[in-house]
Amino acid sequence: MNNIVIAGAGTFGTAVAERLSWNSRNRVTLHTIEQDVEKEINDSHTNRKYFPTRFLSRYLSATSSFSVFAEADVIMLVIPSKAIVPFSEEIRKNTAKEPLIVNLAKGMSDDGAFITENIPFKRTASMKGPSFAIETINGFPTSFTFGGKREDYMYFKNEVLPDTQFSLDYSSDVRAVELMSILKNMYAIAIGIVSGKFNSPNVDFLVYTKAVNEMRGLLRIFSCDEDTIFRYCGIGDLGLTALNDLSRNRTLGMLIGKGFSYDPDSRSSTVVEGLRTVKLIGEITRDKGVAEDFPLVQALYRLLYENDSLNDYTLSVLG
Repeated sequence: MNNIVIAGAGTFGTAVAERLSWNSRNRVTLHTIEQDVEKEINDSHTNRKYFPTRFLSRYLSATSSFSVFAEADVIMLVIPSKAIVPFSEEIRKNTAKEPLIVNLAKGMSDDGAFITENIPFKRTASMKGPSFAIETINGFPTSFTFGGKREDYMYFKNEVLPDTQFSLDYSSDVRAVELMSILKNMYAIAIGIVSGKFNSPNVDFLVYTKAVNEMRGLLRIFSCDEDTIFRYCGIGDLGLTALNDLSRNRTLGMLIGKGFSYDPDSRSSTVVEGLRTVKLIGEITRDKGVAEDFPLVQALYRLLYENDSLNDYTLSVLG
């Protein structure tokens, strides 16, 4: 049996756990700090806080005890990005073996460090791709890029994923996979703004093409594999997030494009990652003296943090 613990019983954690439980060789446990969620999953096989109308697999269980990590073969992290490093340090105290740690969270620390670089485990990987939670839990074929060591990728693909309708492509560059998941939220806001203002597929894909080129350029800036842009975590996840109205960051952009006000310092989990990324990447590209190579990033930065007008933004990104 593959003993899999998924840290985080929110929307996406629950969806991934449900799918992995379809493989009869997986023993899947959701770890949650919400005791009401723990009790409901175990007693009723539902998680109505996040999926009000959905029944979960009877092979799923939940716990709030850290002892569950002791014998885990795979630990999947689906908690807020800012909590991952301290959480990982806590579970490190409870692991009896060397598990594979797979980061599904999307974000970067305030100093620009990648999450997986600060996780205190030897076997770390990143898994990112175009995957809305509602479609994931409903069983639609769903794809990810697995970033990590080749042997961990082969184990995960051949042992953990059969019968789950999950598919993978691969990159040995974990940092590149992490970076793609960070950048796509920012560019979803950029494309959402012009979608809200123009409601034009021509304009959407004009800006989408520029976003792809800038993401590839940022892979170069961070000394990552540029070809990662062509993986599921690259153009796949960008397309899902930037061009679909289920996306929260695109929705934020569309509201801005229609003239609604916004708070760039918002603490809301709905939009904070995309906004934080604009600030971080905007400042990094300026510090490195390459701001002119990233006009979308700089137009967003000026609009959100330097009081540029929506018209100024439009002229910058469409020029």
